[in-house]
Amino acid sequence: MSTTTSTKALIGVLLAGTVGVIIFLFVHLSSEPGKPISIGSSKAAACSKGQKCLPEVSYTDTTGRVYSHKDLEGKVVVVNFWATWCKPCLKEIPDLSRVYEKYKGDGVIILGVLTDNPDADQLLNFQSDHEMTYPVIRSNSDIMVSFMYPESLPTTFVYDRGGREVFTRVGAVSEQVLAQVLAPLIAQKL
Repeated sequence: MSTTTSTKALIGVLLAGTVGVIIFLFVHLSSEPGKPISIGSSKAAACSKGQKCLPEVSYTDTTGRVYSHKDLEGKVVVVNFWATWCKPCLKEIPDLSRVYEKYKGDGVIILGVLTDNPDADQLLNFQSDHEMTYPVIRSNSDIMVSFMYPESLPTTFVYDRGGREVFTRVGAVSEQVLAQVLAPLIAQKL
């Protein structure tokens, strides 16, 4: 190998490593639990073109209840992508259940979009074993396309009462962080 080739290879490795470190720091620093989260104004405006909005798809939970876009208007919506095999997902399920129980009376809906495919009995047992209290939605092509196929699990999106995306977390979200995000959204007026 010539000196020029090995120098180019070394520069390539260093650049790739630098980019990797920058991405790592961006992801981890942008999801610090102690970091203040700013949501915006106390009035929720309707989502408009050019903003990230709650996708206009219907969600059918495992009990057969349908959550249409119209049903979700005026609500604070949390969409969480997860799978039964995902260890970080298992870690956040109790937190999501506690948040749902605490805030569902305040217009908060959590939709757990399941990305793997256990049969109905396996899923029912899983939900019972993990005390899942929020609706579980089996993913479908409309949902996955609308959310651009989240690459990592879990991934959580939060939408204000106007349907605007205000928070995204790749990785497990804690009860503390979610409560901090939801507090100003619950107080919003349309």
